Amino acid sequence: MAKEIVLRKDELLNEKVETIYFGGGTPSLLSTHEVVLLIDTIKEHYNVAENPEITLEANPDDLTPQRINAYANTPINRLSIGIQSFFEEDLKLMNRAHNAQEAKRCIEEASKFFSNISIDLIYGIPNMNNSRWLLNIETALAFGIPHISSYALTVEPKTALADFIKKGIVAPVDDDLAQQHFLTLVDVLEGNGFVHYELSNFGKEGYFSKNNTAYWQGKKYLGIGPSAHSYDGFSRSWNVANNTKYLKALAEGQVPQEKETLTKTDRYNEYVMTGLRTIWGVSFDKVEHEFGETYRAYLFTQAEKYLAEKLLELINGDETGPVLKCTKKGKFLADGIAADLFLLNKRF
Repeated sequence: MAKEIVLRKDELLNEKVETIYFGGGTPSLLSTHEVVLLIDTIKEHYNVAENPEITLEANPDDLTPQRINAYANTPINRLSIGIQSFFEEDLKLMNRAHNAQEAKRCIEEASKFFSNISIDLIYGIPNMNNSRWLLNIETALAFGIPHISSYALTVEPKTALADFIKKGIVAPVDDDLAQQHFLTLVDVLEGNGFVHYELSNFGKEGYFSKNNTAYWQGKKYLGIGPSAHSYDGFSRSWNVANNTKYLKALAEGQVPQEKETLTKTDRYNEYVMTGLRTIWGVSFDKVEHEFGETYRAYLFTQAEKYLAEKLLELINGDETGPVLKCTKKGKFLADGIAADLFLLNKRF
């Protein structure tokens, strides 16, 4: 991975690196020496901001007190912890490796060394009533966590959970229950000083994820390692998933990746999809500037019925011009609404 970092240094030649993210897979299995090696390699070959956000994803069962202490002595300054739930029955249902006690213990320990901590919570779990979901949220708040990412449970095919649902052992996922949980989440977190800055993300002021915000605002990013994806504003590339092929190519001084150039319509669709998920919304002026007046007119025509249903609202900013945003009622449906604003089978 350090070799790939060096090989690709020219891809961000004039860009400032503001965030470094160790995520996907199980990065907490890296030793502190390996973490520092990768960070030092980036700092040596790239233009890194003076105080970049450096996040490490980890699961509670990996975060022993010794490992947390060790990470605190590296440049890592943010932890993203996959808690999922503080209840034993939920964790067992989702086949998580950690238990409820480990979830609480690791947050307590991590809070001694890190002020910038994010945790993941899952809602819409079968048999989780609203009272237990509320207790999950209140437990997180009791730890003083400044950032929470929360996602609806999705059942992947060929998993134990999918098999249990098929056999009737576990109730199927209930979309109405998930929506109730989502609305409860928004109300409680906003009532406790969190900003709902993206559909699945809530942060106190000053604690928004710079890494994820960069994705939603269409900034360039470089993905290092097998299966990693990159984006330069006009094209996407992805590394080969096979570890052996990845290592062999790098040994020969080659970056093992495929590339796709995005059409103007692709970029418009992505901007609509990501923009509607955030507090920044979709700017009509930006659509016209980057894609043309025809795209702007199409967007407004497609949005009209959602404006009438009060699922979308039009905000007139002093500097940004009219901006399309989801209302509180429309947030849970944001991805479906965005899909209806996409351009399909058309090329202007």
